[in-house]
Amino acid sequence: MEASVVELRHRLRDLLKAVDRGETVTITYRGKPRAVLAPVGMARRPRMRVTEHPAFGMWKDREDMKDPSAWVREQRSRRRYAL
Repeated sequence: MEASVVELRHRLRDLLKAVDRGETVTITYRGKPRAVLAPVGMARRPRMRVTEHPAFGMWKDREDMKDPSAWVREQRSRRRYAL
């Protein structure tokens, strides 16, 4: 089933009844799919470990990132005086 954002606002009870029947409802915004309403058991995706994410460790070879806390402090101190 597919419903627009406006239909979601006006017919939420009907859409939730459809979900109770086991249907999946795709919510569209300006004609493009944006979200999915699904029964609780179906909506869950397996969680990815942080270390498995493709971006994890991408700056591990940078010398200025050896101490992340110091790097953040340095960035914030520059911003404070730049105004």
